[in-house]
Amino acid sequence: MATYLIGDIHGCYREFRSLLEKVDFNPNEDTLWLTGDLVARGPDSLAVLRHIKQLGSAVKLVLGNHDLHLLAVYAKISRNKPKDLLDELLTAPDSDELINWLRKQPMLQVDDELKLIMTHAGLSPQWDLETAKICAREVEAILRSDSYPLFLDVMYGDMPNNWAPELSGLARLRYSTNALTRMRYCFPNGQLDMICKSKPENAPAPLKPWFELPCKIPEGYSIIFGHWAALEGQGTPACIYALDTGCCWGGKLTMLRWEDKQYFSQNSLLTK
Repeated sequence: MATYLIGDIHGCYREFRSLLEKVDFNPNEDTLWLTGDLVARGPDSLAVLRHIKQLGSAVKLVLGNHDLHLLAVYAKISRNKPKDLLDELLTAPDSDELINWLRKQPMLQVDDELKLIMTHAGLSPQWDLETAKICAREVEAILRSDSYPLFLDVMYGDMPNNWAPELSGLARLRYSTNALTRMRYCFPNGQLDMICKSKPENAPAPLKPWFELPCKIPEGYSIIFGHWAALEGQGTPACIYALDTGCCWGGKLTMLRWEDKQYFSQNSLLTK
């Protein structure tokens, strides 16, 4: 039995299957953690979702910003961008089934036995773990409800960017969604910066990557995240693992086996 963690797949189905074959992944014995952004930009989002869904309880995943955007496109809230390569998925005969399955997936995964925390973008420095759990559950609840299109219609936006327990309603949901799926940089007080996408060495002062600020998670826990392909899996503290290595941009898809911390990778098979 093993625990495997894979970074953002982004519709790169062949690379995803190749990684699973490299480790002889057995869904009856092994567990697969996925950092979100399962779809868009790669050529086979439909095949990716179908395969992950059929793996059932062997998979622990979180939703990423591109997954949420797919939900918004499906709900006719946002435009279907040609570069996202979602047409095949949106017109498939099982599209409704797949989308309704996707919107019921978590925003946060926590395993207290393995001491693992996973979100798509990371964990806000302004949150402790209990606050993160509460805020994630709130977003999950609205996505699973019949009123989820109302939330998707207002989730786009960079404000508020400062956490306060008094935040409520759609403003609170937007902050939580941004922290869990879009965050990269923060100001020294932990306030989110939703603009800068540069590599850390090029970021303007006083911005810092969220993982360089003091962390409020319990001692001994590790954080797994994706989202930030420009990091190339490098430059994080020992207990924080960046797994998005830009497969859909011509990079590679990265897998980490948790028990022995061994990495596996598959170079992008996209035609350049």
